[in-house]
Amino acid sequence: MNKVYLLTGGNIGDRQLTLATAKKKIETECGRIVRSSALYETAAWGNTRQSPFLNQALELETLMTAKQLIRKLLEIEEDMGRIRTEKYGPRIIDIDILLFNAEKYEYPHLKVPHPELQNRRFALLPLAEIGANLIHPLFNKTIAQLLDECQDPLEVKKYS
Repeated sequence: MNKVYLLTGGNIGDRQLTLATAKKKIETECGRIVRSSALYETAAWGNTRQSPFLNQALELETLMTAKQLIRKLLEIEEDMGRIRTEKYGPRIIDIDILLFNAEKYEYPHLKVPHPELQNRRFALLPLAEIGANLIHPLFNKTIAQLLDECQDPLEVKKYS
């Protein structure tokens, strides 16, 4: 069984409903969600002239390989209406693989651990809620340590 940490996010439409729908689809089509973080809201990263995002970290147990999983996650995004038009642009749903066991992958459409994880407070904070003691396989630091060291100035707050 593979242990995977995902980050879901979106900033178009009913963000809370979208993340709940994505979570349900992931559990139905990919494996068992063991834990999930609270929802967190943050200003858009990269392209700041857009609505704020909601994000949630999920711990998933799956029999899928990393390549199988990313293909399925991309299908889920497409089924939910994701259209890729601009980098860092608004999106109804985004599902990223942050960590896949303690493994490292470098494929054209999949890099694990996520190459920007250590630079993005909006990913580290929800991940730390469900996996603060996880060790990042490249930096050999815990997620909590990476969060403490993160220079990202964007405020991330729990969504109520």
